[in-house]
Amino acid sequence: MSGFLSRVGSHLCRAGCWVWRRRCRFAGAALILLLAWAGYLYYDYRRDEPQAFYENPVMQFKYGSTGGDRLAGIPVGIWNGLPKLCRKYFPGEGWQSLGFIYEDGMSRPIGTSLRRSLGFERIFLNCAACHVGTYRAEPSDKPVVVVGMPANHLELGKLEKSLTDCALDESFNPWQVIQAAEDSGAKYSLFDRLVLQYVVVPAMRELLIFARFRFRFLDNEPDSGPGRFDTFNPAKALLNWPLDLVPRREMIGIVDFPSVWNQSQREGMWLHWDGNNNSVEERNRSAAFGTGAVPTTLDTKSLSVIADWLRTQAKPPPWPFPIDPVRAARGKPLYETYCSACHGMSGKDFIGARVGKVEPIAHIRTDPCRLDNYTHALAAEQGNLYSGFPDLRFRHFRKTDGYANMPLDGIWLRGPYLHNGSVPTLRDLLEPAAKRPAFFYRGYDVIDREKVGFLSNLPSEKGVPFFRYETRCIENCAAEPPAPSPPADNVCVPGKWAGNSNAGHEGKEYGTDLPPEDKDAIVEYLKTF
Repeated sequence: MSGFLSRVGSHLCRAGCWVWRRRCRFAGAALILLLAWAGYLYYDYRRDEPQAFYENPVMQFKYGSTGGDRLAGIPVGIWNGLPKLCRKYFPGEGWQSLGFIYEDGMSRPIGTSLRRSLGFERIFLNCAACHVGTYRAEPSDKPVVVVGMPANHLELGKLEKSLTDCALDESFNPWQVIQAAEDSGAKYSLFDRLVLQYVVVPAMRELLIFARFRFRFLDNEPDSGPGRFDTFNPAKALLNWPLDLVPRREMIGIVDFPSVWNQSQREGMWLHWDGNNNSVEERNRSAAFGTGAVPTTLDTKSLSVIADWLRTQAKPPPWPFPIDPVRAARGKPLYETYCSACHGMSGKDFIGARVGKVEPIAHIRTDPCRLDNYTHALAAEQGNLYSGFPDLRFRHFRKTDGYANMPLDGIWLRGPYLHNGSVPTLRDLLEPAAKRPAFFYRGYDVIDREKVGFLSNLPSEKGVPFFRYETRCIENCAAEPPAPSPPADNVCVPGKWAGNSNAGHEGKEYGTDLPPEDKDAIVEYLKTF
């Protein structure tokens, strides 16, 4: 009997050990799989891989990263789904309705970068958003994309408002946002859905609400419209200035987007509209800061490729239409007499006694709001911005007393004119302010072949309205008296038309007293730039 029990016990022991060993093998395999999955997640969420085009600097400029996508990048699916989720806050269909430009073969617009980080492919803006535009010879033509020209369609003011209004809407919740992303074609694993649901979407909502509060200065400004935005109030906002305590005359900083060609020839010139910095390299990093890039997130390789291209290869295209040689020849000496000292001998020769220098506001008398907006205090704070990074610290920002005289390379693509884009064509700029258009429409990209600039008398195209730019009060002025144009003491006067004045750059020395034939000749010569 004892032998039988011994054998039974032995069999049970072997069976138990076999079950135990099987369970151990299963547990071991599961542990290995779990560790492998955890390792993959660790690797995937630590990946930092931008889409790069280093061998093609033009593509790198249009689609490469500045580093802002590391901090503020939006997952691709959410980016693609937002215009439909928040359709009522977009002025039209998709991102195009905010002025973004799409090219054949690219699924995202020019001026956006793509980076794989934190487990997702993420999109954010880069410098090309503000420095790539289009033109057409005829309304029926396909738009020609020009790299380096001002972004004549982009409406950054509406972009900020659309995104923040969307974030405050009840539809901006994890479930509907994820559904919109998947409806746009995104495919998410269960784990990705959980991360999006409990981390990404709530964080996006909080960041957008935060941005709405910080960017509340937009509520005190006129609508910027396409091709314009406030350039230094965002810096004040990101530096957490008490904007409610800022003097009202310092609140308006709206200017046109500039062109960015021929940067090597601009070394040493005073840059930005008010000439507050004379370092091209610092200007580039300041622009990157505007896209969300700070020293710890800067994509230095991408910025180096872009900067090298801007210095050595970025050139404006030539005027694409016939030029009257007789009229242009007549305009050349007139231009040299009235314009070259401040703007250079030609679109390639920037030699001139005052090129790249600041013209005092008391002399040029253009709208003073952008000048007043950039203050001594901001210049000082920008100097301290990267104090922990000596090699990257800003050292050249300063407060000035006017606006910088700029070279006129590619001037035919840089309309409207003056720093605030208040004069639609070059021919209008050669008239006294009283004869310049009191209002016109921005956003059309068909070239005005006669006056040079873009056609500006059409309120819409195919039912899509253009932005009506008013330089001063036009009707019902008794209800809201207009500010002086320009202010008598050259100080920004707050109000509905603050920053919009088309005054200044006029008088005998600027050629506005010349006979019409001479003005036409100067414009014809400027077509060669």
